[in-house]
Amino acid sequence: MEKLKQAVKEIAYYRHQAKFSKLHLSLIPFLSLSSSLYGALLYTRQSLYRSGFFSKNRLPVPVISVGNLTWGGNGKTPMAEFIAKRLADYGISPLILTRGYAGGDEAKMLKRHLLGGPVKVGVGANRVATANLFFEKYGYVDYRGSKFFERTYLDPKMGSHVGSQKIGAAVLDDGMQHWSLCRDLEIVMINGLMPWGNCKLLPLGPLREPLIAIKRANIAVVHHADLVLEQKLKDIKLVLQEIKESLPIFYTRMTPSYFFELRNISTKMHLGAVLDAVVLCVSAIGSPDAFVRAMEKIGPLFVDRFDFSDHYSFQLKDYDRDPEILKHLHPFKVLVLCSEMQIIPCNGCNEDSFKSLLKELLEV
Repeated sequence: MEKLKQAVKEIAYYRHQAKFSKLHLSLIPFLSLSSSLYGALLYTRQSLYRSGFFSKNRLPVPVISVGNLTWGGNGKTPMAEFIAKRLADYGISPLILTRGYAGGDEAKMLKRHLLGGPVKVGVGANRVATANLFFEKYGYVDYRGSKFFERTYLDPKMGSHVGSQKIGAAVLDDGMQHWSLCRDLEIVMINGLMPWGNCKLLPLGPLREPLIAIKRANIAVVHHADLVLEQKLKDIKLVLQEIKESLPIFYTRMTPSYFFELRNISTKMHLGAVLDAVVLCVSAIGSPDAFVRAMEKIGPLFVDRFDFSDHYSFQLKDYDRDPEILKHLHPFKVLVLCSEMQIIPCNGCNEDSFKSLLKELLEV
């Protein structure tokens, strides 16, 4: 199955069929038919929402959607965490709504990163039902139309005593295609390493929607921009501006912060712990190249890699799904790399302007 998934991914991201194997070529007719059917279903679903046949729900607090148009590796979950932390800095208690896909590993990661803070994480495919459960438990407050955001934006120290347990905003992790829920702000994430692939719809290509869907976005974010050549970033910017000229474009990177050892997750280890070591990078994420390149920059003696497909379900499972995996890994030292998303200053677009744009778009 892994070999098949890898072949499908290669078809989606490589344009030159002359380099395809017999397996690749045998899959293309089936993938083409499936892609056409997917496109027809997608169009029908969009039409039903536009006509009002399918109703949309609105939450009693501002909703920020973080989504993408392609397969994983676009930085949706790190961006959801980034936004939630910035809202918390200003005294707004946010609720991150995530599907809990493939065992809920991303939700568990969010809870671990945000432990002890005001950010809450709701897990469930029905985002509205999940949000309502949290509203019943904690209450909610809508700051739109008040001076609260303005005061806390100007004086972040106010956030420490103005905020409460009441939920003041919702952040949708992977929300761009979740059309049943209205949003106040749409952020589309783009993987700078592999932006559009062959520009075909799933499963022949990596696109969940045609690129024209970028018009719905209020902000575009090119992720892993530090690993991309300047000319490629210009090409991505050109595509985005051709679709929506006024779209603000930001650039982000994942910056390694520390390691923790699985046998003692409460202890942070300096990045220098792997200097002069031989490291095997094992991942089941959407963009393993970015992970491996980040490890290489830290400075191990040698780096090898073992890549699985995104959200791969290991036979031994992984740590977030089953901590008992540790018994099978003795005597090797197993470390987890923790990274934080950072906005790369570029052409006047930086973290301050990003927060300012959040403020303007949420103040209704």
